[in-house]
Amino acid sequence: MRKHIVIAALLALAAAFHASAFAQAGGGDIEFRNVAEQEVEVKAADGKVEKKRVPVAKSIPGAEIIYTSTFRNVGKRAAGNIAVVNPLPANTTLVGGSAFGENTEITFSADGGKTWAAADKVKVIGADGKERPAGISEMTHVRWVYRGELAPGKQGVVGFRVVVN
Repeated sequence: MRKHIVIAALLALAAAFHASAFAQAGGGDIEFRNVAEQEVEVKAADGKVEKKRVPVAKSIPGAEIIYTSTFRNVGKRAAGNIAVVNPLPANTTLVGGSAFGENTEITFSADGGKTWAAADKVKVIGADGKERPAGISEMTHVRWVYRGELAPGKQGVVGFRVVVN
């Protein structure tokens, strides 16, 4: 029986956001790294304008921040049952359809991570006391569950975008 591990990535809007963590996950050692970046336009030597990601220097209302979490198996055995959970930073709104992660099941929460569902299935209790679909601004967390096992030396990348309120 494999261990089940949830790697919680506590993301913050900070320029110096570079965290690493190690965890056991079903026999493998998982190295974990988070980055917060913004896309900027840069003029290349040939005059072409290209988009480039840079660490977040400051965040102002309306800015779009890209949060990326990389997990790598640094152990000698395959790691299974890997889950990555990211709370959405305060004063931000998730960009709809922006969550990504190859070979993962992506779910969302609007109740602080107590319940999980596909984005269009997340429910909240309205002011009238009735259950209704959650709006994108009500999402509190994103979760990725890696399908299968992560072989030694292999890595996965997951992430999402938010807009600063």
